[in-house]
Amino acid sequence: MSSEALFTVLVLAVGLERVAELAVSQRNAAWSLAQGGVESGREHYPFMVVLHTGLLGGALVEVWMRRPDVVPVLAWAMLALVAISQGLRWWCIATLGRQWNTRVIVVPGAARVTGGPYRWIPHPNYVAVVVEGLALPLVHSAWATAIVFTALNGSLLATRIRAEDAALARLA
Repeated sequence: MSSEALFTVLVLAVGLERVAELAVSQRNAAWSLAQGGVESGREHYPFMVVLHTGLLGGALVEVWMRRPDVVPVLAWAMLALVAISQGLRWWCIATLGRQWNTRVIVVPGAARVTGGPYRWIPHPNYVAVVVEGLALPLVHSAWATAIVFTALNGSLLATRIRAEDAALARLA
């Protein structure tokens, strides 16, 4: 199997993982809203969906169109980072439980989660997103996708974190 085909399998696996996340997110968002949760930052959410979909599609298009050489040491290091980022993401999901979703929904009266990775990092899920967004394309040397996603994601995360911090401040 070609390296491009193997990379496609990896990207499809990450895509399936994202579908599983969305299923958990939708269930948890419905629960949060039923508990009186208030959504913030709704206006940036569609851009986040497009950007994250673009990461997967962009990486595949770049690899199949440009056919960059795989640098084995880079590929293995980036694959390890992709796996670590997935582990961190699911640790965040498990730690937040019903409070985790892909939107910013805060349930009034809910306690702010300070356990798990949140004990050390204020926004560990976004660390996972940043690492994955850089590492996934670089598994197959898709530099352009890694750079474009990282730059756009940095801008989006600045907006997202401000919205999330403001929403969480209302819990205190």
